[in-house]
Amino acid sequence: MFEHFKTPRELFEYQLGAALTMEDDSLAMLRELEVAAQSVEVKQLLLHHQQETEQQIRSLEQAFQLLGKEPSRSPSATTKGLMKEGNALVAKTDKSLVDSVVLSAALSTEHYETASYESLCIAAEALGVAGVVDLLKQNLQQEQHTSDELNQAARKLATATAAA
Repeated sequence: MFEHFKTPRELFEYQLGAALTMEDDSLAMLRELEVAAQSVEVKQLLLHHQQETEQQIRSLEQAFQLLGKEPSRSPSATTKGLMKEGNALVAKTDKSLVDSVVLSAALSTEHYETASYESLCIAAEALGVAGVVDLLKQNLQQEQHTSDELNQAARKLATATAAA
């Protein structure tokens, strides 16, 4: 898309494309984690988050449309690294502990996504693209809510596992 950013708008559009890649990567990771998950509760939580992620992808595509641009994807090395780390840890972990790893991997991704959306909201507000700000804030709120859900599930599981 851009070789060198000369304007805040160019940088924002690139970062918006990275968010699109981030969500694509997250969706793939959630699908892999769902397969690895052992409990129905964790599988359902991941399935619900997959549906939210699909909506977030549509919101990002709509943001590009509001900007008068075709949706584009920029590299997102962080999400690829988080996916690789999560998969490696699942492979090394006894099945009795896999759900803890799955929740931890999903939560790590949520934190990165939250930070990305916070930055995008700041930039979109500065650029004065109100419709885009609204879409990004919706995604941010979903990420924060999902982070809370994952955190609660991780705490519940950690307590149960430690007591066993």
